[in-house]
Amino acid sequence: MSDDIDVFEDSFESIRVDRDDRVATVTIDRPEDRNALNATVRSELKAALPAIEGSEARVIVLTGSEECNAFVAGADVTELRERDLIEQRAASARPRVYEVVDGLDTPVIAAINGHALGGGLELATACDIRIAERGGKLGQPEINLGIIPGGGGTQRLPRLIGEGQAMRLILSGELIDATEAGEIGLVEQVCDAEAFDDRVAELAGSIAEQSPLALEFAKESVRAASRTGLDEGIDYEAQLFVQLFATEDKNEGIDAFFEDRAPEWQGR
Repeated sequence: MSDDIDVFEDSFESIRVDRDDRVATVTIDRPEDRNALNATVRSELKAALPAIEGSEARVIVLTGSEECNAFVAGADVTELRERDLIEQRAASARPRVYEVVDGLDTPVIAAINGHALGGGLELATACDIRIAERGGKLGQPEINLGIIPGGGGTQRLPRLIGEGQAMRLILSGELIDATEAGEIGLVEQVCDAEAFDDRVAELAGSIAEQSPLALEFAKESVRAASRTGLDEGIDYEAQLFVQLFATEDKNEGIDAFFEDRAPEWQGR
């Protein structure tokens, strides 16, 4: 861990940050409010997540505290009610927590251990991979409050599940269970409660074993697929692929393959 990064020791009001080897786990911890995203949670996530990138962590797991059966149950509705247009415009200024999560070079797994609603689902869709515990509900119920998703939901959701499914969830405010979320591609995997933690740890651990440079370039290239045309994306992939041939990790990975041993990545 970098000498100037002490995020794993910092005391936050509404989140916890822990590290096990090269996996950092960020837990939203507001059980009395079902982990709702208030200004404090957003501010603390925006401070903690970029700091983790300065550490030795190669994977971030974002999850909710277990006490309230929610990943994030939504935005803090009290805050929304009290804001007028000017105040909400200021609160919506980018980068918001969603852009911070989306912009991380480090892979981010959303461990959805309960309900992910409204801003909670938007936070999950800003992550790279979503693993959901069976029994949770997911949805964008903002329409029931006379508003629309404002954290990227109308943009990221169609890219994940298609325009029709996104329209169904956003226009109706309908909630779906984790099983259906898996069926329509909103989450990548659904696990029973007894297997959930082990599966998240297994996936995070397998990613953390890889070269940090290759992880960064692979994530950047995959993200380009939904944000560029096909030809432009293929050209970009080729550029990133070639750049890795200037790294020590490329040589180490191939040498380890021929020598039938685990590679020792240096991140160079």
